[in-house]
Amino acid sequence: MATPDFIRDLRVSAGHQLLFLPGVSAVVFDDTGRVLLGRRADTGDWSIIGGIPEPGEQPADCAAREVWEETGVRCVPDRVVLVQCLEKPVTYPNGDVCQFMDVTLRCTATGEAAREARVNDDESLEVAWFDVDDLPPLREFAVFRIQQAAAEGPAWFEPATLQP
Repeated sequence: MATPDFIRDLRVSAGHQLLFLPGVSAVVFDDTGRVLLGRRADTGDWSIIGGIPEPGEQPADCAAREVWEETGVRCVPDRVVLVQCLEKPVTYPNGDVCQFMDVTLRCTATGEAAREARVNDDESLEVAWFDVDDLPPLREFAVFRIQQAAAEGPAWFEPATLQP
């Protein structure tokens, strides 16, 4: 993923040490119920679309921006699907370590270009629409987010482990 400038600035003084960062994921559906996925340039894996919000950027704006930047698809965020701290830090090939607090939003593709997903930047190798019953191999976190976004109901979060 492209690293935002504010994180590059932080890395000058922080080096490769762990940074705890916000992340936003978008589960985008079209009008036929297909889900939009991108095959990531950094890992080669298919996944939902996501990124890091800029300072002061609202999660919904980040989701719509990331979807547009990566796929050329316009979307409208509909609801919060889940909020979750990812269990393990991610170590990138350059040695940078990050752990993310992810806010996942269900989104609906809009406009004439909704079905014309395309690779729109250097973060993806491919982008495509998939039937929910015919997904490519995905990591468990992406499958879980798609399942939660497809279901109706309140936002999901890890139950609290501390009891009064």
